[in-house]
Amino acid sequence: MLKQISLYAENKKGTLEHITAILLEHDINILGSMTDDGAEYGVNRMVVSSPDVAMNALTQAGYLCSLKDVIGVEIEDKVGNLNSLLKTLLEMNINVYYLYLSFDRKSGLPIMVFSTDDIWEVEEGLRGKGYKVVEESAMS
Repeated sequence: MLKQISLYAENKKGTLEHITAILLEHDINILGSMTDDGAEYGVNRMVVSSPDVAMNALTQAGYLCSLKDVIGVEIEDKVGNLNSLLKTLLEMNINVYYLYLSFDRKSGLPIMVFSTDDIWEVEEGLRGKGYKVVEESAMS
């Protein structure tokens, strides 16, 4: 499984640059991210190379952060593969709360990162159906 940082930040000019500058100072690579904006605050979700270090640095800078387990599934880059993954999850009766894209740095293949309940059970079920579930060490 992967660790994702969810960071709540004010929706104003320069905030994302400040967040990435903090990560840069700590030599942390952003491997995948998604930002949901709101009127005043947004949620930034990121898979990074050193989640614990990033969490500590961003918290010390005054950001409200949390770490969450998410799933990363490597899929071949071809038409319909995301649909196939989602159809498999639906057949397993799994709800996907959100998803975003990352890439395997070695193979160049897309990795779909998503949040759901019962992470361990979902990972096991996907492996049983032939999907490659990505471990945190593979993302660095």
